[in-house]
Amino acid sequence: MTLTRLNPIAPKSTALLVIDVQNGTYSDKERAKRPYFHERATNETIPNIVRLLTACRRAQADVIFTVIESLTLDGRDRSLDYKLSGFNFSKGSWEAQIPIDVAPLPNEIVLPKTSSSLFNSTVFDYVLRNIGIDTVLVTGFLTDQCVDHTIRDGADRGFYMTCIADACATESPERHEAALSAFKGYCRIRTTAEVVAELGKG
Repeated sequence: MTLTRLNPIAPKSTALLVIDVQNGTYSDKERAKRPYFHERATNETIPNIVRLLTACRRAQADVIFTVIESLTLDGRDRSLDYKLSGFNFSKGSWEAQIPIDVAPLPNEIVLPKTSSSLFNSTVFDYVLRNIGIDTVLVTGFLTDQCVDHTIRDGADRGFYMTCIADACATESPERHEAALSAFKGYCRIRTTAEVVAELGKG
């Protein structure tokens, strides 16, 4: 059997991953500070994630969310990088909540993380293996940070990774395209329309 990244998506062994789509990264409070990011997220990324959520739920693929959220109120459990970067969305905070447009259903998993790659600060790997997932469809924020790191780590840990490029966003189009070019060797890169169509065949 020839190994390839071009395996067709099998919904029963596939998870859609939504990274860091939460009030602390995407809300009206952030609009003035990050106009390009907010516009892309509002007009393209979030609507595409909604389409993917609908398609994955219909096809009975798993849906998993991760949010930046400390396990403590003071954030002492955060990674050194998050401390240096000043990220502390404390346990149970408004910033850690997922916007209503993309809210998880009651039986979907939400993993709080305190590092760029959720493989490093959550039980994501353990959960994927327990529920029989070998393919991860990656969406969310930021393309050149948490999305990038998660895709590389997933590939190294033996998962088939797919980046859904128009369902991710970062601070500029240049950064987005540079990230896609840098990590394309670790994953398939697809559009929302391509993935929705493929899921429909499953």
